[in-house]
Amino acid sequence: MATKNPFLDFDPTKFFDMNRLTDFQKAFTEFKLPSPDFEGVVAAQRRNVEAIVAANQLAVEGYQAVARRQAEIIRQSLEETSTIISELMTPGTPEDKVAKQAALVKASFEKASANLKELSELVAKSNSEAAEVLSKRVKESIEELQGVLAKVTPKKG
Repeated sequence: MATKNPFLDFDPTKFFDMNRLTDFQKAFTEFKLPSPDFEGVVAAQRRNVEAIVAANQLAVEGYQAVARRQAEIIRQSLEETSTIISELMTPGTPEDKVAKQAALVKASFEKASANLKELSELVAKSNSEAAEVLSKRVKESIEELQGVLAKVTPKKG
């Protein structure tokens, strides 16, 4: 004798009573849940995106300034190299040539160090300006969040 499987003989209309569903909806609407300020959220996200765009713009401008300065340094170096070569080709005693070479090496090293310092300061300035924009926006976001939470959180006392 075959037995009937209760799991296969299922009538969903008997399980879901629409009257009970509307009772649930009524009960759910009685809860006073805070509703998010969607316009405020969208405005905050817009300000976040604007801050990121501004920071990126500052970073790009900074790196463009670094690239321009590097190109200028290379151009100056090439001009100085031709002058140095012509100086080294002039006749003179070996002692004079060694002294000239030592002076040129020292001057070149000092110039390279100064250029490196200048470029690193340009990069640091660019990075700090971009980071400042983002840092300011993060602080503003935290203040906005604190304001929203102060409105939502019931006051005790």
